[in-house]
Amino acid sequence: MDMSLSSLWVSMSPIAKGIVIIMAIMSIYSLWVMIERFIVFQKAKTQSLKLLGALTNLLTRSEYGQAIEVTKKYKNSHLAKVIAAGLLEFEASRRDKRTADTEVAVEAARQGMDRTAMITVAELKENLGVLATIGATAPFVGLLGTVIGIIHAFEKMATSGGGIASVSAGIAEALITTAFGLGVAIPAVWAYNYFQNRIDRFTVEMSNSGSEMAIYFLKETGGNEKSVA
Repeated sequence: MDMSLSSLWVSMSPIAKGIVIIMAIMSIYSLWVMIERFIVFQKAKTQSLKLLGALTNLLTRSEYGQAIEVTKKYKNSHLAKVIAAGLLEFEASRRDKRTADTEVAVEAARQGMDRTAMITVAELKENLGVLATIGATAPFVGLLGTVIGIIHAFEKMATSGGGIASVSAGIAEALITTAFGLGVAIPAVWAYNYFQNRIDRFTVEMSNSGSEMAIYFLKETGGNEKSVA
């Protein structure tokens, strides 16, 4: 009996074909998410490195306006979003006469950076739930195909009354759907864990940047409190 993939496809039951098509869609979708998230994360890493180099001199000279403009050039940087939020809140609070001579400006900047960091983490996690769902469900979808294939094999045996040769296609169908399900799930789980690790690293970087900016603002407030008042 011909055991090529094309022959097995023809011999598959409609339900088994539907399961294979569903898993193919899941595989394509997960691959798209992997590529899209990888590009996003690489841009975030690259632009953040460039941002830090561009901001160092500006913050040393307390040129907040120019620093905010620089952060706008790196829209894909997770650090740019956090630092920009801190600078905007700090500047807005310092201009308010009610908070110009207090540490309220620093606290406002810290809270602004914390809020932005949480929003940025949520943005970085976008579509990762798809990978988790596919990684968790694909083996079970493949298992369903396995059950359908075995049922199909026994149906052929019952109608033909033959031996192992009459059910070999059904058994092969069952094993193929199982392998297909695992082939879809394993890369999705690997990619999900990889991206989660990168998000954890980005979260630490945003937390460290927020802490450093808060310390910087405290120094600025302490050093310029008299002149601002």
